[in-house]
Amino acid sequence: MKSPAAYADIIRYRFNPLEKSKLWLWKLIRTVMIVGFCFIILFPLFLRLSVAFRSKADIYDPTVLWIPRHFTLDNVKIAMQATDYFTALLNTFLISAGTTIIQLASCALAAYAFARLKFKGSGLLFGIVIFTIVVPPQTIMIPLYLTYRYFDLFGLVKLFTGKSSFNLIDTFWPFLISSATAMGLKNGLYIYIFRQFFRGIPKEIEEAALVDGAGVLKTFYRIMLPNAVPAIVTVLLFSFVWQWNDSYYVSLFLSKVKVLSTQLMDMGSALGKEPDLVYQSMLLNTGVLLLTAPLIILYLFVQRYFVESVERTGIVG
Repeated sequence: MKSPAAYADIIRYRFNPLEKSKLWLWKLIRTVMIVGFCFIILFPLFLRLSVAFRSKADIYDPTVLWIPRHFTLDNVKIAMQATDYFTALLNTFLISAGTTIIQLASCALAAYAFARLKFKGSGLLFGIVIFTIVVPPQTIMIPLYLTYRYFDLFGLVKLFTGKSSFNLIDTFWPFLISSATAMGLKNGLYIYIFRQFFRGIPKEIEEAALVDGAGVLKTFYRIMLPNAVPAIVTVLLFSFVWQWNDSYYVSLFLSKVKVLSTQLMDMGSALGKEPDLVYQSMLLNTGVLLLTAPLIILYLFVQRYFVESVERTGIVG
């Protein structure tokens, strides 16, 4: 049952013209802001959708703004052929999915250690982890390339195989090894997300598990991980999307393996014989749409879980 003060507020807003005008003005401003932000975000997507299905005759037709007059799939077919789409799509998915799963495990373990296992120098090490977020990857490009070009783990390769080193360039191993050691793309951010979430879990839950005889690792995967589903969803989506869109590391380690981001960059040279620059630009926009289409489909299925996970992990706080 509502209180008298609540009824008074309802009466004031319903019968006071000034209050009603303020309420409707705020609704109008909020609607305009939401529509404006949505337009800014979705405009590039709508433009590429419109361009992807236009024929060459629609380019210079001033009456064609959004809806193509001559609908065609030729642009999509040409873009797929120029990028070797399905092969690049499979390689991109394998790299993104593999690194995502491995990064999830390694970053969660590292974050749990920083959140719960206090040791000498843990604060300094965590500060270094945070510092890796802002370090430009170009500063470590040469040593990182040489590490995987002449890969030798503490001299064990030569000891057991007789070879001086392994060449891991043009393989998936650089991505998998970097992810397993929590030194992959944006891993500092993922460790921070997990650490902040683990610190929010009551210590009494862990203490009860320790009393029942559970060790550190058992407590981690039986108690902490099941309670960290929001953080897991956030890291999974961030990791997959950033790796999917990455062009720096894939161009550094992969020169023969085809992935979507590098194929899109090479698409311009493949279309270099096209004399019409406007049509060439239209084909490039179609290639961008093909690159982002799997991510858009993924977001349509997981957007509710993603929004909930971001709210519960406190990223925006």
